[in-house]
Amino acid sequence: MKSRLANLWETLSASLWFVPSLLTLFAVGLALAAIGLDDAISQGSEWAYGGGPEGAREVLSAIASSMITVAGVAFSVMIVALTLASQQFGPRLLRNFMRDRGNQVVLGTFIATFTYSLMVLRTIRSNGSEFVPQVSVTLAMVLALVSLGVLIYFIHHAAVTIQAPEVIAMVAEDLTQGIDKLFPETLGLPPADGGHDLTPEFAGEFERLAESIPCRETGYLQSVENDRLMALASENDLTFLLPYRPGDFIIEGNDLIQVKPSGRIDQELADELCWCFILGDERTHLQDIEFGIYQLVEIAVRALSPGINDPITAMNCIDRLAAALCRLAQRSMPAAYRYDDDHRLRVIVARPVRFDEVIEAAFDMIRQYGRSSGPVTLRLLDAIALIAKRVQREGDRTALFNQAVMIERGTHEGLPEERDRQEVQDRFRRTILALQERAWRDLTGRSAAR
Repeated sequence: MKSRLANLWETLSASLWFVPSLLTLFAVGLALAAIGLDDAISQGSEWAYGGGPEGAREVLSAIASSMITVAGVAFSVMIVALTLASQQFGPRLLRNFMRDRGNQVVLGTFIATFTYSLMVLRTIRSNGSEFVPQVSVTLAMVLALVSLGVLIYFIHHAAVTIQAPEVIAMVAEDLTQGIDKLFPETLGLPPADGGHDLTPEFAGEFERLAESIPCRETGYLQSVENDRLMALASENDLTFLLPYRPGDFIIEGNDLIQVKPSGRIDQELADELCWCFILGDERTHLQDIEFGIYQLVEIAVRALSPGINDPITAMNCIDRLAAALCRLAQRSMPAAYRYDDDHRLRVIVARPVRFDEVIEAAFDMIRQYGRSSGPVTLRLLDAIALIAKRVQREGDRTALFNQAVMIERGTHEGLPEERDRQEVQDRFRRTILALQERAWRDLTGRSAAR
C-alpha cells in the first residue's frame, strides 16, 4: 500500500491541477467564512473597506479580471519554459518542471484570488436591503497584494529554474534522495553471508518447477509493493522469482512473477500478486535508481551534441554523477535472495541492482559521445578517481578500472592533438594510482582485522 500511495502522490505532485485545485477550494471556504463574518458584524471596522456597493463591485471586478489575466500570462510563461526545457534538456525532464512546487503555488494563488473575488462579488446588494461585505472586500485587496508579490517571485523563479546548473541540481537531488531511500534494500532479510547473484542453473531449475503469472498490461514497472509481496509469500508458504525490476519495460502476457511450488495459485491470490506491481507509461524515480542517472546522462549527452556544444554543462552533470556514485559506493547492494523473519527464502530477484551496472549507466554514453572533448574526458577520469576513494568492494574497483581504460583508449582517435592525449595519459595514471591505493588500504585493513 505504501508504494501505491507514494506512486499516487508522485502523480499528483507532477500535475499542474492538484495544488491550484486545493488553493481554489481554500478560497471558496475563505470567501464563505468572510461573508459569514460580515453578516455577523453589524457595522464595519475602521480598518475595513468603507465604500459603497458600486465601489466594492469595481474593486472586486478589477481584482478578478486582473488575476485571470495574470494567470493566463503565468501559464503561457510556464509553457514556454517547458518547451525550452524539452528542447535543451530532454522531454523526460518535463516531469521535474511540472513537479516544481513554486510554479504550482503561483498558478494556484492567481486562480484562488480570482475565485474568491467572484464569490464575494455575488453577495453585494444595492437594491432594497443594501449589503457591502466590507471585511470580505478588504481581504480581497490583501489577496491582490499577496498575488502581486507572488508575481514578482514567479518572474524571478522562472528565470532561475531554467538555468542549466539549477536543472542539474534538481535532478541530482532526486537521485540522492533515491539512493538514501533504496539502499540498503529492505525487502526481507538478506542471507547471512551477504548473498550472491542468481545463478543460471538455479534460475533454470526454479522456472521448471514454478508456476508463472502473466502480466496483465504493458508498461514500465514503476514500483513494487515489497512488504505486501513478502507477506503473501510467508502467509502462503511460497517462494517468488521476480524476472523484472523497477524501470524495466514489461509486455502484456510476459511472465510477471514465477511462483514455487506450482498449483497453489488461485484467482484471488493471482490478483493480489498482480496488484503488488505498479506499471505506468513512463519510468519514475520512486524505486528506479537508474532513472535519475539517465536524466543526468541525457542532459550531458545533449550538451555534447554539435547543435548545442556545451561541454561545461556536461562537466556539471559528471560532477553530480560522481557525488551520487560516491554516496552509492558506500551502501550495501541488494542481494538476489531475500529471506523472511524466520530466515526462509521467500523472494528471488533475477536482476538485482549492481554497482557495475550503475557505473556503466552513468559513464558509458558520456564516454562515447564525449571522446572528442578533452575537458570532458579529463573530468570523467577525475570523477572515477573520486569514486575510487569511496568504493569498498573489489568488483566496484574493477568496474571503475574498466571505465578508466575505455576512456583513455577512446582518446587515441577522439583527440587529434598529441598534447591533449598526453594530458589524458597523465590523468589516467593518477586515476589508476587512486584505484590501487584504495585496494591496498582495503587489503591492509582486512589483514589488521584478522
